[in-house]
Amino acid sequence: MLCHLSAFAGFFFPFGGVLGPLICWLSRKDDSSWVNINGRNSLNFELSVLLYMVLAAPLCIIIVGFPIIFALGTLKVICIIIASIKASKGELFRYPLVIPFIQ
Repeated sequence: MLCHLSAFAGFFFPFGGVLGPLICWLSRKDDSSWVNINGRNSLNFELSVLLYMVLAAPLCIIIVGFPIIFALGTLKVICIIIASIKASKGELFRYPLVIPFIQ
């Protein structure tokens, strides 16, 4: 659950959304396969959202990027909350729109 919740660090620190799950995953991935799976899912989601936001930033020139970035931010918050709740119950959550960078 901490791997998912650590993604909220991105709202307070630059690249905290990626660094939080990365540190959590790297520190505990060998101890538990459950942490390994959830950490990879969380990290892949954060990297995907970061990529989508970088790609949407130039679209802000023609105003289309603002609603896209807002929608991505909303999706990120909702998915992190749902994933954290499911992880605490022992259920696996598959994030939407994820590019599998780490397998």
